[in-house]
Amino acid sequence: MSTRHRAAVLGSPIAHSLSPVLHRAAYAELGLDDWSYGRFEVDEAALPGFVGELDDSWAGLSLTMPLKRAVIPLLDEITDTATSVEAVNTVVFTDDGRRVGDNTDIPGMIAALRERGVEKVDSAAVLGAGATASSALAALARICAGPVTAYVRSEARAREMRGWGDRLGVEVRTAAWEDAAEAFAAPLVIATTPAGTTDALAEAVPDAPGTLFDVLYDPWPTRLAAAWSARDGRIVGGLDLLVHQAVLQVEQMTGRAPGPLAAMRAAGERALAER
Repeated sequence: MSTRHRAAVLGSPIAHSLSPVLHRAAYAELGLDDWSYGRFEVDEAALPGFVGELDDSWAGLSLTMPLKRAVIPLLDEITDTATSVEAVNTVVFTDDGRRVGDNTDIPGMIAALRERGVEKVDSAAVLGAGATASSALAALARICAGPVTAYVRSEARAREMRGWGDRLGVEVRTAAWEDAAEAFAAPLVIATTPAGTTDALAEAVPDAPGTLFDVLYDPWPTRLAAAWSARDGRIVGGLDLLVHQAVLQVEQMTGRAPGPLAAMRAAGERALAER
């Protein structure tokens, strides 16, 4: 029987992370009284030393930026999902001593959309071109039947997104950020940009928009999400993504499924309300 009962989130900066709130709520709901979940400020240089010192009480790690790619050389295996975007946000330590990396952001996005009634779309738009945008493309590869238009700020970013499309099997078209309001004609828009970036687009939300998936959760709602909701558009938020990907992490680390989605979401909502 496994004696593993410790987990944590690593990253830099990390103080803002809601992961401890979500995972601890899951442990409480599952009756895992001996489990603990911590939070550690770890950058790329310190990561090998941190991972190398973990003993066999550790069940897993959650990873945020800038560690999602830096951790890969330290692992024995990564899943096809993680390989597809060259990013690992979950490490599970097996009882035979192996380190296995996965990416729960991608299935977490799909699950968050499905919960809001979005299972298939004919086309989509992505705002931004960072690491989250590549995960969005990987999710869209599974649910989008047609082209995806990515709105980006530079030709270098455009080439990067087209490259991800080729790799993931998604038809990616690129357009200038100045034309980002045109994205709102798509049935699904995924906003992957930092806080404040889409504020100026709020006034361009059309009547009867489709679905907006805004990956931010603090502050919430964003100006874009508020404008979208005011026009009766369907909204999927960053907390939805955070909770769904964390549920999958809990299931992998503890071996208990299904993870307690409702309890984890309620804990996240309380924590955000207190900020």
